[in-house]
Amino acid sequence: MYQMYIDKILFPVTPGKLQMNINGTNKTLTLINEGEVNLIKSPGLTDISTEVLLPTLMEYPFAVYTDGFQKPDYYLEKLEKWKQSKKPVSFKMLRTSPDGKELLWDTNMSVTIEDYKIEEDADSQGFDVMVNISMKQYRDWGAKKLVIKKSKKKKSKSKKKKAVKKKKTRKTKTPAKSYTVKKGDILMGIARKQLGNATKWKSIYNLNKKTIEAAAKKHGRKSSSNGHWIYPGTELKLPS
Repeated sequence: MYQMYIDKILFPVTPGKLQMNINGTNKTLTLINEGEVNLIKSPGLTDISTEVLLPTLMEYPFAVYTDGFQKPDYYLEKLEKWKQSKKPVSFKMLRTSPDGKELLWDTNMSVTIEDYKIEEDADSQGFDVMVNISMKQYRDWGAKKLVIKKSKKKKSKSKKKKAVKKKKTRKTKTPAKSYTVKKGDILMGIARKQLGNATKWKSIYNLNKKTIEAAAKKHGRKSSSNGHWIYPGTELKLPS
């Protein structure tokens, strides 16, 4: 079962196709002796393309609407707003078990809406609208300030030995007992960072079910969809 969100807006029909192109930036250099070498560089930005069906006249049994049926113009206005804003938006593709109870894995990143194409075909689609959306991964960036540190005098051997002893006597960090949700967090990510195992997200949900569901209702939702909707500021207990 697939669910696609852009800026927390759930698109009603599962995309018929999703393509993710993880671009490389490696370069091949030709040496003086005419031999070639591969210069390995950091991965480039990911290109994402997908096509979504937007029902016009009726809510199909396979469509999902969290806030009631919406016509295509609702989603098209959102796409245009995201494109014109010149700001990145969040993109999530959730893959759950057929019964929707278990999150198998997800794609979660910031993207920019590069372009989208609207197709209407009365012969094959009736009054429904098909939209092809192209997105590109967004990474925060900015100029770094270079700070030149003054060279320090070399430590004497006795001081070095003391420093080594201090390092050895440092206590290991005790695991956190609780975690406060931040913007962009999902239970799988919290489980991975805090517990070292993403599959323990269900344990976090079961331990904090009342708290998570109360927060979802406070934000106007019927439920958290088994922990999918969590909100900044919510304090969660972590399983030991």
